[in-house]
Amino acid sequence: MKLKNAVALITGSSSGIGAATARLFAEQGCHVVINYSRNEDGARAVARDCEAHGVRALVVQADVADDAQCRALVDAAVAEFGRLDVLVNNAGTTKFCPHHDLDGLDKDDFLRLYEVNTVGAYQMTRAATPALRAAGLAHVVNMASIAGLAGVGSSIAYAASKGALLTMTKSLARVLGPEVRVNAICPGFVQGEWLEKGLGKEAYDKMLSKTKAGAALHDAASPETVAQAVLGLVIGGDLSTGEALRVDGGAHL
Repeated sequence: MKLKNAVALITGSSSGIGAATARLFAEQGCHVVINYSRNEDGARAVARDCEAHGVRALVVQADVADDAQCRALVDAAVAEFGRLDVLVNNAGTTKFCPHHDLDGLDKDDFLRLYEVNTVGAYQMTRAATPALRAAGLAHVVNMASIAGLAGVGSSIAYAASKGALLTMTKSLARVLGPEVRVNAICPGFVQGEWLEKGLGKEAYDKMLSKTKAGAALHDAASPETVAQAVLGLVIGGDLSTGEALRVDGGAHL
């Protein structure tokens, strides 16, 4: 599909991968809906960057864990632009906990991660489905993770939530076709503030060096390279659905 004059809603787009995706889509002439949960200043800064490319940007606060807020977010997008062509379910959260520390996670940790990472993506997709179907050729991209494929990452709860998101991607792809394609992106280690803050500077630097040294391409993902993968699925994936694309520089090899 072509993105010029299309409309994309990107959850969790006030920073990181979501912000990079919004900016990249705007460069393609796509109008964007910037969503945030708490970081309004960041969201508005991203919107200004997007508008500099001559597109319109709508900023909407919503917590994707709340179904009513998901529906209101989609309603706001359609009211503003009259259509919706792309949904990127990027909003996510985690709790950093070593996998061997089984007592470091409790039921509430799992429920919180699932309600944002998995249920939130479901609620957003459900709310957006009528508008996406009406577009005739639409895309949903779920931001999963290598964690969901390999059972690694910031915590067991996080890996489980992303694994469930990958399974859900297949289910939704099956039922939303032929009008809507549903695919997932699986980043590996992503350079940036989010992981550095979660791991701590020393652990972050050590893991980044190890990741680059072991990857076939001797590099690690960044928000911008993950955004490029999202863009590629949307503009070049008209015959792809139910797929999971790794973005890890070949580290899994």
